[in-house]
Amino acid sequence: MTRPFIEARDISKRFGALQALSGVDLDIFEGEVLALLGDNGAGKSTFVKILSGAHAPTGGDLVMDGRPVEFASPQDSAAAGIATIFQELALSENLSIAENVFLGRELTHRVLGVPFLRHTAMKRRVGELLRELDAHISDPEVPVGSLSGGQRQAVAISRALNLNARLVIMDEPTAALAVAETRKVLQLIRKLADSGRAVILVSHNMHDVFEVADRIAVFRRGRKIAEKMRAETNPEEVVSFITGAHPDVRALEMQS
Repeated sequence: MTRPFIEARDISKRFGALQALSGVDLDIFEGEVLALLGDNGAGKSTFVKILSGAHAPTGGDLVMDGRPVEFASPQDSAAAGIATIFQELALSENLSIAENVFLGRELTHRVLGVPFLRHTAMKRRVGELLRELDAHISDPEVPVGSLSGGQRQAVAISRALNLNARLVIMDEPTAALAVAETRKVLQLIRKLADSGRAVILVSHNMHDVFEVADRIAVFRRGRKIAEKMRAETNPEEVVSFITGAHPDVRALEMQS
């Protein structure tokens, strides 16, 4: 197996008296969808925030491309090629698709020292990204507020790709979507991985996970308590890990 893009080693995080993460080891590979599962408070969101630079770990190491890294901010994480798409998407509904994709990173050229936006170049680039994702959106100039939920996810993913993301973290991307829209978003996730990017999918939806994930990691009470290839497990076993009913989990928790 090739070297992981990111290696998390013995990652821990404490908030005062609360131990949110303890001794998490996890590898992240490019070209793969890794699903993170667990109940609320299991630690998966804390782990994602460490990867995204929102939290610094209390202990442990992150290794990227074989070199230790530290993220002091989300900007550091983004500069390293990690993009996080939260459930809220953080899109501006009154702006166009192209304006959202380039928001804060607009292309400009100067005339007599005065900056002007390169509208045509930005529109062309966004059109390329949407075609790469097979997003079925023909006009990058339509306002985001007119788009469906699945199309908005495509815009958020396009923004991540425009930042040259090598890892895309998606937090509950199909929440509140209809069946047809959910299918489109799962296809987008698969396209990301098939294009060679790493994808982390945080989800409570077991059907979505088994539809698109290559590997599944289960968090419980701040620990990674199971890791399985999708083909080697089933929803019933994963649920038993999440709830603590699995014999391996019971044995582990009796020891701790």
